[in-house]
Amino acid sequence: MDIAVLLLSMCFFFAIGMPIAYAMALSSLVGALWIDLPVGAVMQQLASGVGKVSMLTIPFFVLAGAIMAEGGMARRLVDFAAVVVGFTRIRGGLSQVNILATTIMSGISGSSVADTSAIGSVMIPQMAAKGYPRVFATNVTISASLQAIIVPPSHNSVIYSLATGGVVSITSLFLAGVLPGLLLGFSLMVLCLFYAYRDKHPKGEPVPIRQAVKMLGDAMWGIVTLAIVLGGILTGVFTPIEAGAIACVWAFFVTMFIYRDYKWSELPLLVYKTLQTVAMVLTLVATASCFGYVAALMQMPAKMTEFFVAISSNKYVLLMWLNIMLLVLGTALDLAPLVLICTPILLPVVKSFGIDPLHFGIVMLLNLGIGLLTPPVGTTLFVGCAIGKVSVNEVMRGIWPFYYVMFTVLMIVTYVPWLSLALPRMFGF
Repeated sequence: MDIAVLLLSMCFFFAIGMPIAYAMALSSLVGALWIDLPVGAVMQQLASGVGKVSMLTIPFFVLAGAIMAEGGMARRLVDFAAVVVGFTRIRGGLSQVNILATTIMSGISGSSVADTSAIGSVMIPQMAAKGYPRVFATNVTISASLQAIIVPPSHNSVIYSLATGGVVSITSLFLAGVLPGLLLGFSLMVLCLFYAYRDKHPKGEPVPIRQAVKMLGDAMWGIVTLAIVLGGILTGVFTPIEAGAIACVWAFFVTMFIYRDYKWSELPLLVYKTLQTVAMVLTLVATASCFGYVAALMQMPAKMTEFFVAISSNKYVLLMWLNIMLLVLGTALDLAPLVLICTPILLPVVKSFGIDPLHFGIVMLLNLGIGLLTPPVGTTLFVGCAIGKVSVNEVMRGIWPFYYVMFTVLMIVTYVPWLSLALPRMFGF
């Protein structure tokens, strides 16, 4: 009955249109009062939820990603991808450029929405001008942006690490997402190649040598960011928090003094938008901490474990059920709140079945990331439709082959843990 009161009160607050963070906070208070828990204990948990030093990773990487996405780096990464793909003269070259540019941008922005906005605003008009259907160009863009959910420096990987209470480190999650992310990008490239030959998409055009050298030189300033973030963390030169701070300084230097496309007068607005995003995330973390605390006192994780054990004692069956559950939930709620709500509840379940929490983290992020591309709460989907100037209905009619690829990759990542665990183990995490 305790758990029913907690969950039903949260669903009620959702139903009346209350913001997710406030719904979790109020349902936590309702649950606390129901079990006679002092309200002061809930308030203390609210404060301690955002009192961890590791929380600094989020604002640093959000700011760095925002500067890079809006400061001209996206266009130069597209140029870099065009040079690489152009030499092959492969059919459907622009769709390959789109995916490759998004792959690189994902390793800089850490946000699928930022990738869709930055790369889509450059690539979708280019693809449309060359004769690609706008719906196809939009689907390529939003599907490729799913990589940003799992590859470093993914904001959501940081949130999952925080939701585990530090059981899974941020660095190990960054490493764990690299191979699954590359697999997804490669799989989408194969799909686009199939469409290119079936629908006779135009071939990629080689870039003149002199122009190519200039494009590569411009793009290298942005690609160095990847080396700073990953290289610094892996060599132990600095922590993920320090990597985020250094990435901010580097992004600012490149944008304002090397590229010089961004106006100084626009910086306050950029910082304001970043603060809005950070405030939203930290509020969610704080209220989810309260919710998880009350749920733990009600023994929800233990009861969830009993429930799944009653269904099956096979971990592969459990993973299938969890995939189905997370995919359904991902269509109804945004990614970050679901990570914060589900992780404290499901982590004891997967550990009891012998599933590595690191591997489960990547599986969860992939599942919920697909939810960003599905209505009614598909943030990335809506941003892509707005940039591509196409309707959601048009996109949904053409996105199914991309869904099939994403589901296939999800199944491979789910049942081949090596993909997620190989790099962390190689580097001793």
